[in-house]
Amino acid sequence: MATTKKLTSSQKDFFAKVAQAAFSNPFGETRLELDLQISETDHNLERMEITDRAIAEVDKQLQQLDKAGVSKLAHFGSGDAKLMHTAYLFEIYHQLQYDFDRHIQQQIKGGDKPQPVQFADKAMTAFYRRGFSELDACKYLAFFFQMRRAFYFIDQNLIGDCPSMRQFRCHLWNNLFTHDIKWFEEHLWDRMEDFSTLILGETGSGKGAAAAAIGCSGHIPFDDKTGKFKESFTKAFISRNLSQYPETLIESELFGHSKGAFTGAIGNYQGVFSQCTPHGAIFLDEIGELTTPVQIKLLQVLQERCFSPVGSHEKLRFSGRVIAATNRSIGKLRQQGKFRDDFFYRLCSDVITVPSLRQRVGENPKELTMLLERVIERIIGEKKKTLATEIKSILDKNLGKSYHWPGNVRELEQAVRRILLSGSYAGEQFEVGMEIHEQIHAKLVTGEAPAQELLCDYCKMLYQRFGTYEQVASTTGLDRRTVKKYIEASRLE
Repeated sequence: MATTKKLTSSQKDFFAKVAQAAFSNPFGETRLELDLQISETDHNLERMEITDRAIAEVDKQLQQLDKAGVSKLAHFGSGDAKLMHTAYLFEIYHQLQYDFDRHIQQQIKGGDKPQPVQFADKAMTAFYRRGFSELDACKYLAFFFQMRRAFYFIDQNLIGDCPSMRQFRCHLWNNLFTHDIKWFEEHLWDRMEDFSTLILGETGSGKGAAAAAIGCSGHIPFDDKTGKFKESFTKAFISRNLSQYPETLIESELFGHSKGAFTGAIGNYQGVFSQCTPHGAIFLDEIGELTTPVQIKLLQVLQERCFSPVGSHEKLRFSGRVIAATNRSIGKLRQQGKFRDDFFYRLCSDVITVPSLRQRVGENPKELTMLLERVIERIIGEKKKTLATEIKSILDKNLGKSYHWPGNVRELEQAVRRILLSGSYAGEQFEVGMEIHEQIHAKLVTGEAPAQELLCDYCKMLYQRFGTYEQVASTTGLDRRTVKKYIEASRLE
């Protein structure tokens, strides 16, 4: 019988930190602090370098154990084996992270057909070397692929270093893996379709990119017989903008229809709920445009997980996840009876608000330069910092540094294109927040609004103008927490 290794007190402390880091949100402050402790470095370095040093230190500690002849789970007693189980997973995940990135890029090029996992043998060997079974190796390979896709799409497509964007990325990660990834691993990894998500935010702020990050990062099992993941994540995500369909065709687009269901239905048609795979997600943009009858049918789908095509009594099963978004005030729609309360509560397992561009720039002026560099790279295919600097100068000259960017990131992209073509951009010629201003004036005229309601509206108007809680607090004389409470309360009004 093999002799078991007992970790020293210092080794236990070290690998306990590694275990915490492994289960921490990679975009959160807790992970950063743990990486600093593991690597024994300081805050002066870039976050990626701190993480790389932490990974290197874990590798160093594991190599020392390897040299002592203990390199598998079976070499440790039950208590220590639990710590080493997570430490080995941490090691293998980071050994494979760039292999996963290359596979993600390969799958994007390959489209809906699952691509061979070219590093599958390397991955399985790494798991076997540490004493994992074949079943566990396949399970964790799928789990790692999901984690890396989530990191890839959140990190690559939702850039920004202001506080609201850092919080936004953390929220997206938690939406996929919960606030405690141990819960996800033990109980929820195959149950996340029950958690619908509502994304709020202004037009052009990036709701579609947020939905894609969630929709392309669902759990997809690995098939060791074919050496492929069972489904392409590009096929798993289906997006529809509901405002582009006439009211008479929305039900057909969502649920499909049978031949002869209505005039023009010359054959059977599969709607998006039929097209969605068991590991997939449907993104319904402009959810606030739906009529009450369609809301009721969607509510039934979310509650019962089944639906019938238009003109048919056949019950079909839906196993995917629903993500919805709107730039309209859900609170107002509910007050007006245009958005059912029961539908809202079934949709809002999680509510994510995308920060506006003016908020982001207000928190950190460098945010605009960072976005300009990314937009230019997307347009011309390579990074050009000097061009970004020139365009930033033109924007500052044409718009001033206090421009509110009512069209958000989408407007910024078009501003760059217009400058590349014409050399200038005049901006949108209207004041952000005027609608709120008029509402406040109307309430003052009638004299019927409570003072707290007026103050809430006033804080909201100032926030749209300045983009930061601090500036609103300074203007109103209120403390920051009170300002934040008023503004956040207004978002669902």
